Amino acid sequence: ARDTKLGFELEQSLLPMDKQVAGACEMLGLDPLYVANEGIFIAFVDASVAEDFVDDLRKQEYGQQAAIIGTVVEEHPGTVLIRSDFGGMRVVHMQVG
Repeated sequence: ARDTKLGFELEQSLLPMDKQVAGACEMLGLDPLYVANEGIFIAFVDASVAEDFVDDLRKQEYGQQAAIIGTVVEEHPGTVLIRSDFGGMRVVHMQVG
């Protein structure tokens, strides 16, 4: 996002996450977006092919949790926002270091 003239909007409810991970993060006060995640794959694809792309990923052994988690928008260029489960929006900041 930082290097584009585009904004990104994510939906927290669409992020594939094991219940154990979500529970542990909640108990420890951690934001799962800032916890190390091994083997995560993110692809930016045109909306016209996104559903088919995700369907193909789900057929793969390690792609069963594939999901569309957000959209690219022209508003708020260079910024990633996430809509919480409660409907509020917040900025997802780049990690330091």
